[in-house]
Amino acid sequence: MPIAPSAVSVSASASVVSSVAPPLAQQVLRDETLTPENPAAYNLYLTAGPAGLRVGVADVRRNKFVVLEDYAATPATSLAGQFRALAAQHDLVGQPGWNSVRLAVQNRAFTLLPAPLFRAGDEAAYLRLHHRLDSAHETVQHYRHSTLETVSVFAAEKALTDWFLALYPAGKLVHQTSALLEGVMHQSEQAAARRVYLSISQQDLTIVAVRDKRVEFCNVFAFTSAEDLIYYTILVMQELQLNPDQDPVIVWGDLTHDSELFTILRKYIRHIRFGNRPFDLAYSYRLNEVFEYRYFELYALHLCE
Repeated sequence: MPIAPSAVSVSASASVVSSVAPPLAQQVLRDETLTPENPAAYNLYLTAGPAGLRVGVADVRRNKFVVLEDYAATPATSLAGQFRALAAQHDLVGQPGWNSVRLAVQNRAFTLLPAPLFRAGDEAAYLRLHHRLDSAHETVQHYRHSTLETVSVFAAEKALTDWFLALYPAGKLVHQTSALLEGVMHQSEQAAARRVYLSISQQDLTIVAVRDKRVEFCNVFAFTSAEDLIYYTILVMQELQLNPDQDPVIVWGDLTHDSELFTILRKYIRHIRFGNRPFDLAYSYRLNEVFEYRYFELYALHLCE
């Protein structure tokens, strides 16, 4: 399987926190059954990347998402700084007592290894082949996909890691691609089908190819135009000997049916469609206000271990 190429103190003072404006809310959807005073009944899911911060809450007993929130990125502010500013005025983020907490970071600094080849303590060496680690500002993490027999090794902002683990010592830190892979493997397509999945975010394209319920390819590409997007998609399909006129492609992400990005994909790929939310989960009716193909990785954090 191809592998991908690629401070502020945790106890920041109130004056430091107040100097950063809270991220701007773009979407806030909450089910009326949510009881914030009982966090032990819920899992808290967070994602952080160039597009901003996202927050999800799932009711453990009902296996149901009851909160979805989307906050725009704050320019020139670290991810940790953005989370501190959000937590300072938020009734959920930063609060203790959750049943489980998971945070997915989005970047291109990751690689995937077969689990038998992974040795704890060598994470930096694995990642160094694809990413020049800035040890002063980054830390190396790993996540084991038990069902895929694969280990994800990735870099994360050090200040963000410190903030997260100080608040949630038992919390799980993963890469965005890990949530995507877990979500893909829970899809209900025929096991023998060969498919390509695209996850499109702000100037990042993640491509996953699956065959016989096994991951053939996973990589993240930077793009600045619709032409870049279709170039990388077709290139990967050609390398995998897939046919844009025959093989299906499923899309998730931050785009619309009439966007330039989807228009060019539809022009060159015959069997293309938007994907569904992860299966085996329930969703509050409040979340029907957003397209099902958005926020896939946030939802799929529920499928990570």
